[in-house]
Order: sequence, then structure tokens, then C-alpha cells
Amino acid sequence: MAGAFGAHGLRGLVSERDLEVFQTAVTYQMYHAIALVMVALLSGMGLSRKLLGWAAGFFLAGITLFSGSLYLLVLTEVHWFGPVTPVGGACFMVGWVLLIISGINRNR
Repeated sequence: MAGAFGAHGLRGLVSERDLEVFQTAVTYQMYHAIALVMVALLSGMGLSRKLLGWAAGFFLAGITLFSGSLYLLVLTEVHWFGPVTPVGGACFMVGWVLLIISGINRNR
């Protein structure tokens, strides 16, 4: 829905650059929503539920902070949301590292 809103609802209302920023938020939200589904599927395959839970939490935080800050930046033009974006990106990275560690630990 966010992608359709950006593609159709915002065209002509915001700059092309803002449309690109909005699309970046949509893309990262989609990738990490898929990652959350993957975490749920992996939880039934013998991986550490604790690590997977932490990974899911970091993915959710990343979606909220990264994508959320970009959405708000485009929709409100309030520029102090910008510095929040890298924190969300760091959350994504921590989530992926935890997911990888949970997979490595399963094989031990």
C-alpha cells in the first residue's frame, strides 16, 4: 500500500527526489517484512529462538526507524527525522548478524 501511495498519491505533490526517498523506505520495509517471515519460519527449524526473537526485534526497530523516518521526512518535510534513519539502518544490520549467528550456531 505504501508503494502504491508513493507512486500514485504523491506524484505531483512532492519532488522526484522525495519520491525516490519514499521508494527507498518502501523497498527496505518490504525486504525486512520478508525477513520477519523468514525468522518465523526458521523458528521451527531448531535455531535459537532467543537469537531469532532478538533479530525480529531489530528488524521491527529498523523498519520503524529507517522506513518510518524516511516516510515522515517526505510527508512532513521535518528535517530532524533525517538523523534517525541511520539508527534504523544499524538495527537492520544487527538483525541480519543475529540471524546469521543463529544459523551458524545451529550447525554446532
